[in-house]
Amino acid sequence: MAAHRVDSIRAMRSRRTTLAVPGSNPRFIEKAQGLAADEIFLDLEDAVAPAAKEDARKNVVAALNEGDWTGKVRAVRVNDLETEWTYRDVIEIVEGAGANLDCVMLPKVQDPSHVQWLDRLLTQIERAMGHEVGRIGIEAQIEDARGMVNIDAIAASSPRLETLVFGPGDFMASINMRTLVVGEQPPGYTEGDAYHYILMRILMAARAHDLQAIDGPYFNVRDVEAFRRVAQRSAALGFDGKWVLHPSQVEAGNEVFSPAQDDYDHAELILDAYEYYTTVERRGAAMLGDEMIDEASRKMALVIAVKGRAAGLERTKTFEPPA
Repeated sequence: MAAHRVDSIRAMRSRRTTLAVPGSNPRFIEKAQGLAADEIFLDLEDAVAPAAKEDARKNVVAALNEGDWTGKVRAVRVNDLETEWTYRDVIEIVEGAGANLDCVMLPKVQDPSHVQWLDRLLTQIERAMGHEVGRIGIEAQIEDARGMVNIDAIAASSPRLETLVFGPGDFMASINMRTLVVGEQPPGYTEGDAYHYILMRILMAARAHDLQAIDGPYFNVRDVEAFRRVAQRSAALGFDGKWVLHPSQVEAGNEVFSPAQDDYDHAELILDAYEYYTTVERRGAAMLGDEMIDEASRKMALVIAVKGRAAGLERTKTFEPPA
């Protein structure tokens, strides 16, 4: 793992929005290519009926090889490792379209051995097919209590691992949370945020191992304002992005997980000012207007600046060294 957090931030793919697309629906797959989501994952798991899974694999291979995914992270969610479909999912997708695949998402990860199994299988296929070994990343979905208890070990399980993803529906069922609305507070819970511990636990494990943290979906896809409200919660904590289930959620998600223009400009000014004062004037702390800046300021600013650059923001202010 990288020794310094900022080094890994620079290398992270942008995942402000991760759009779920059923692998069994060619029309949805084609439409997804024109949407502004940072990542598209073609789903072979919950969105595909058992009888349609074999055909869905073929659809996914064709879409990865023939589609235009410019500017997008290309991922495939395979089936739960406890099912009979998973090994064929991985083999057929990676053998058929490995050169056009960025990540494999593994659902219902409960312990490190799940990720390690996928890592080894990917390595075998890459060697057999002559692909670069280790290029394809892994996204681990945490969907039950056992996975949450083992999350630190899961986060450290493989150098391929790029993200920890919250799966709220299955997770809520696994802890007997009394609600039927995925993403909202359970009825009767008025003391705060019922998901706060869960989100922070995922976030701490991710950050301790230089991974991204991705919040799960909000199922009421027609209520964009409710989606925005829920997304703002995890964005404020420090999450990198959120699943989206419908095109209407993409714009709101990209906006919520991008820095505001003023914040981005301010972050870039801090970085420029700190560089000037530490290299030219050789000071460890200095003033930027009425604000004192130091090494901690630089680290905080770098987080915002990198997110802004990944979102395609452009600076509107420049640093002017003192005369």
